[in-house]
Amino acid sequence: METYYDPKDLPKFGEIGKDAPELAKKFFEYYNAVFAEGELTEREKSLIALGVAHAVQCPYCIDAYTQACLEKGSNTEEMTEAVHVAAAIRGGASLIHGLQMRKVSDKLSL
Repeated sequence: METYYDPKDLPKFGEIGKDAPELAKKFFEYYNAVFAEGELTEREKSLIALGVAHAVQCPYCIDAYTQACLEKGSNTEEMTEAVHVAAAIRGGASLIHGLQMRKVSDKLSL
C-alpha cells in the first residue's frame, strides 16, 4: 500500500538544505545544540522529542526518536509513558478550549 509518508525519506533529512544551504546550516547548528547534553541528558531530550513527535503527528520524527530513545537506553515502557504524557497534554489543550466555545455560546444565546 502506498502512502504519502515514505520511510526511505528519513535518511535524506540532511538534504533539506539543498536550495538554502546557509539556512540549513543555521538550523542544524541550533538543532545539534538543543540536543546536546545539558541540564537534561540526551536520553531525556530524546524522550521529550518522542512525545512531541506524537503530539505533532510526524511519522518521520516518531521513527527517528523511537530509534534515538532506544540507542540512548530507554525502554518501551518509558517511551510509552512519554507518548501518554503527550496525549494527556494534547487532550487537555483541546478540552480547555471548550471554555472559549462556552463563552461564545453564552454570548450568542442571550
